[in-house]
Parts: sequence; C-alpha cells; structure tokens
Amino acid sequence: MKNIFSQKGLLFLMEVDLPSPDKDLLESLVKMYRDIEERIKESDGLVRDLYRQLQEAQLISTVPGFGEFLSVLVATEIADIGRFESVKKLHSYAGVIPSTYSSGERTYHGKIIKAGNTWLRWAAVEAVYPACKKDFDIWSFYSKRARRKGANMAKVATARRLITIIYRVLKDGRRYIAYKR
Repeated sequence: MKNIFSQKGLLFLMEVDLPSPDKDLLESLVKMYRDIEERIKESDGLVRDLYRQLQEAQLISTVPGFGEFLSVLVATEIADIGRFESVKKLHSYAGVIPSTYSSGERTYHGKIIKAGNTWLRWAAVEAVYPACKKDFDIWSFYSKRARRKGANMAKVATARRLITIIYRVLKDGRRYIAYKR
C-alpha cells in the first residue's frame, strides 16, 4: 500500500487489531480525517463557484502562475482595481516595495515593507516559480535578478512584476498572453 490515506489504506487502519483505548482513538482519528477531507472538498467547491462568478478572477488566471485558487484570492483582496491610481499604489498595498531609510543626503533601501496586504503578497510570491516555468519573459526577468541579487530578492522583484501584470490586465480588462519557451 503506497498511501495510508487512500480509501484502501483507511479501511486497512480500521481493521487493525489494537487494544481498546488505542482502537477507539484510531477510529476517532480516521473519522476526523474523513470529516476534514469533506470540508476541504466543500471549500474547493466554494472557490470554484467564486471563480465562475468573478470576471476579475478569470482575467487574473490568464497570468502565469495563477490558478483558480490564487486568482480568486487576488481578485477578492484587490476588490476594485479602480481604487488604485497607479501600479505603484498597488505595489505598496501588496507590500512588495523595499523599505527606505534616509539620513542626511544618503538613502538606503532595505527589505520589503512589513505593512501591506499579507495575502496578496503571499499569492504573488507563490506564483513566481510556476510563472517562470510557463512564461519566458518572466523567467528571463527572474534569472537576471537572481544572478545579480540572489534568489530571494529576485523572487520578490518578480512578484512585483506579476502584480504589475495583474494591474494592467484588470485595468485594461483583457487577458494576458504568455510567451512560452
């Protein structure tokens, strides 16, 4: 048996001969696992329903790296794209801009700001590697920055690029056309 959490595996667990308190605990855990699986299926259905309802989510899903779940998350977190005057305002809202420290005539740029929408930033960062696999331009953008600044800084810069793409897609009301390698 390869997967203990398959239907066959769960039946096997229920048939294991254990002493009374252990058997009761195992049955309780298997029931809890099945219940959690059912709740996950329900929430997946809710996400699919939202995806079908939200035109913005369908537009965002054309951007590489964004499937149904992430596109619904981004669409609901952004809500109305019209409330952002520019893409820089959306970058700031997402928290994918570097912090700035100034003293005298010197200005230092540090790590990304802690303020901002955590979920939107998370979704954009999570979409980076799948986007790099699907779109040559995004991969090129990421790899140039990774060589110069390192993988983590490149990942954040690419997430900012993805948010820029989402901004343009939503503002223009058009689908994104990826260039495949």
